[in-house]
Formats: sequence, C-alpha cells, structure tokens
Amino acid sequence: MENQNQINQESTIDFGMLFKAIKKHRRLFYKVLAVTFVIGLVIAFSIPDYYKCEVTLAPESSSSQGSSPLRALASQFGFGGGAVDGSDAFRPQLYPDLMTSIDFKISLFQIQIHKKDSTRMMSYYDYLVDEQKPWWSYVFSAPSRLISSMKPKSNVVIDQHQVNPFKLTGQQTSIMGAINRNISCDVDKKTSVITIEVTDQDPLIAATIADSVKVRLQDFITEYRTKKVKVDLEYNRKLFQEAKERYEKARQRYASFSDANQDLILQSVRTRLTDLENDMQLQYNAYSRLAAQLQLAEAKVQEETPAFTTIQRATVPIRPAGPGRGKIVFIFLFLAFCGTAAYVFHKEGYLKPLLGLS
Repeated sequence: MENQNQINQESTIDFGMLFKAIKKHRRLFYKVLAVTFVIGLVIAFSIPDYYKCEVTLAPESSSSQGSSPLRALASQFGFGGGAVDGSDAFRPQLYPDLMTSIDFKISLFQIQIHKKDSTRMMSYYDYLVDEQKPWWSYVFSAPSRLISSMKPKSNVVIDQHQVNPFKLTGQQTSIMGAINRNISCDVDKKTSVITIEVTDQDPLIAATIADSVKVRLQDFITEYRTKKVKVDLEYNRKLFQEAKERYEKARQRYASFSDANQDLILQSVRTRLTDLENDMQLQYNAYSRLAAQLQLAEAKVQEETPAFTTIQRATVPIRPAGPGRGKIVFIFLFLAFCGTAAYVFHKEGYLKPLLGLS
C-alpha cells in the first residue's frame, strides 16, 4: 500500500521503482523469455520460406478517335465515323477485379508446373492441394478427418477436377482462397501500369505462375475487347459469302442466256438480256459493298486487339522474401516481456496506478 500511495502522489512515473520490481522478479523473466525464445524458434522455422515474383505490364493508351486509322479507312469506303466510334468500358483499374473472378481463377487450375528440385509435372490445383500444407494443418485437421472417417461413406464420388462454377466444392473454394492470397494485381492510377505479384514456396513455380497469369490476363482482356467486333466480323463474312454466291449465280445466268441467244435480235431477248445484266450489276454492287464492310470489320478486330508492353518479365527469384524469422522471434519475446511485466506490476500493486485506475 505504501508503494501504491507513493505512485498516486507523484505526477510522473517512477521508473526506478518499476525497474526494481523487474529486477526483483528477474528469475521469472529468465524462465518466461527462455521458454518463449524456444517456442518462437520452433514456430519461425516451421514456417517455410516463400518467394515472390513480380511482372509489370503497360497497356496501350487509347488513341483519339479523330486520328484513328480505322476512321480513315472507313472514310475511303464511304462509311461515316459513327460506325467505328466506341469507348472501352473495361479500364485497367478493373483488371484486379477480373483476376478475382471465379472464371479467371478456374482458368489457373490446370496450369502444368513442376518444382525447382523435381521434374514431375502436376497441375497448379493439385500442387496447392498436396504440396502447400504445413505440418500443423495435419494436427488441426485430425479431429475433422476422424469424424469424417466415422460417417457412412456415400456412393457418389466427387471428381474435384470437374469444376462447375455455379456449384463449387469445399475443396475448390478453399483453393480459390489460396489463389487469392498467393496472387495479387495492382494498377497505378496515374500511369495505368499493371503489377502482378505471385507468392509461392517454390521459386520456379512462383515465376511460372506469374508468367501464366500475365498471359491469361492478356487473353481475358483481348477476348473482352474483341468479343463484339468478332461477332460483327462473322456476321459480315456470312453476308459477304451470300452476296458473292448471288452475284456468281446472276453472272452465270447472264452469261448462259447471252450465249444461248447470241444470234437472235428479238426485242424480248434484248429486254431479258438487259434485265439479267442489271440484276448482275446490282448483285455486283452489293457484293463490292459487303467486301468493303468485311475489310473494315477485319480492321476493327485488329484495332480493338489490345497491345501490352512487358516492362518487367517473370524471373525465377534467387533469395526468399520471407518469412523473416528474426522478426518473428523478436515479436514473441517482446510480447512475452510485456505480459510478464504486466503480471509483475499487478502483483506489486503498480499496474492500476500506471493505467490511471483507482
């Protein structure tokens, strides 16, 4: 009580008194910190090394519509600029959202990889299921495995490699969560530079997945940007082929009738020949216009196909990025020291005054 009254009367903390309390219970600190040091080492070295691979891309900048080569091509064929105007709603800022989509993550399941110290090929899905479990996961999952083994087995066998995006299994959902943690995408708002970072326990797999994610991201964006214009291209090809067939039939009819009635000068024959010639000319005009539209549609596909500049390509990392075992041990020791000090101050009656409690 005397020590407590002395602290209450002073406006500042008497650090000398606190140090004496720590010195008085130094044996307790030695024991706690020694045990904590061992526990910290076990935990720190139980966490496997992980590597990071970073890929940087720069997407093409949208050109102004007034200087678009496609608009110049359209004007040559007599088409208005309104037919080729458009805006890209899929901005680079949305690329991280694309990478977290179910369809994108499912596309990564079957990437074939192998570890740095092995040549055995496996899918990325199987690697995350079988190769990424720390030893403590088997300890914590033992009760659930025991309960599952006691339940009656169902005759329905679920193939985890058959993925239904509408109805995922528990394991597939867990693997998607692991992919979310291992793969990140960041876009610089000012420069629109895309940075893809992959974290993995194996350096070769980290680089392989980073390169694969880059390729798939480009494919997804290209598919989105060109989906509509490819549909238009196929429609124009269909119209062009039909117009070509109609023109060829009209030309054959005109040629056949002209050859068959070459020596006749009847007015009805001339009229029929004129009609066939006019029909052939009409079909040719339609055929020529659709040929121009087809060429324009092909140019549109080419213009809408995005281009990416690889600023930094995937490279197998040499040194691990973590886990920083020294920091882990230091944090454990610091927390143990603070907890032990709080216990000692409480035992000596200093804790409540230090916290401003009565």
